[in-house]
Amino acid sequence: MRNLDRNTITEAVLARHADTTNPRLKEIMTSLVNHLHDFARDVRLTEEEWLLGIEFLTRCGQISGDKRQEFILLSDVLGLSMLTVALNNDKPVGCTEATVFGPFHVEGAPRYELGADISNGARGVPCLVRGTVRGLTGEAVANAHIDVWQSDEDGLYDVQHPEIGHAQARGILSSNGEGEYWFKSILAVPYAIPHDGPVGELLIATGRHPWRPAHLHFLIKAAGYETLITHVFRSDDQYLDSDAVFGVRQSLITDWTRQADGTYLLEHDFVLNPTRVTG
Repeated sequence: MRNLDRNTITEAVLARHADTTNPRLKEIMTSLVNHLHDFARDVRLTEEEWLLGIEFLTRCGQISGDKRQEFILLSDVLGLSMLTVALNNDKPVGCTEATVFGPFHVEGAPRYELGADISNGARGVPCLVRGTVRGLTGEAVANAHIDVWQSDEDGLYDVQHPEIGHAQARGILSSNGEGEYWFKSILAVPYAIPHDGPVGELLIATGRHPWRPAHLHFLIKAAGYETLITHVFRSDDQYLDSDAVFGVRQSLITDWTRQADGTYLLEHDFVLNPTRVTG
């Protein structure tokens, strides 16, 4: 233990974890140490590079707060968020696919009646959104909790506008007895994820753009069904094939149809997966 080298140090660290009583924690830490050490050996990580990495993570923490979570952004742009979604949302064919949660959901959004305008003053072209929430066998899901949020026409969420003291372009509704929902909002537009911090520097260094295709966020909960976290994407968006956070799924791409009066219509149906019964 006093003469560890570049190879034997890994086993020494793992040996220190031998008494971990939580089996899942032990599994995760064992794999983490193995992969982390193998990574350092593989790229022959220098001390200067290691310090830069520590400084990068420190700055991610320093810029994070109740309005911004840089570590979620980091996870998103590295594809880790979407990989985790894919690993944990293996649904039957026909169910609406899940995608990334994103960093701009807010607990306690205002509640609205069906048909209400949730934009609440947000800048953008008016848009009517409607559809149904159903189960896998086609049954209507009544009283589904539908949490919706989106950016304004400037590509910013309400929490990114420090001068706004109330929620905009976000709200919670409930489906009716037929599983139907409808509400008014604004046309979704593409926007850049926050790139004025460490994650933005990483994107520049790796030759990547920060743009996300236009989308509307949905979080849907209903008794007897798995919670669904997903987006609906605009079919005419230029960033569908280069989403900065890898969240696009073909089944989630839908037309926003321009109406005669200049407003838009989005129609999208959701299919929830029944909760698994464990005995």
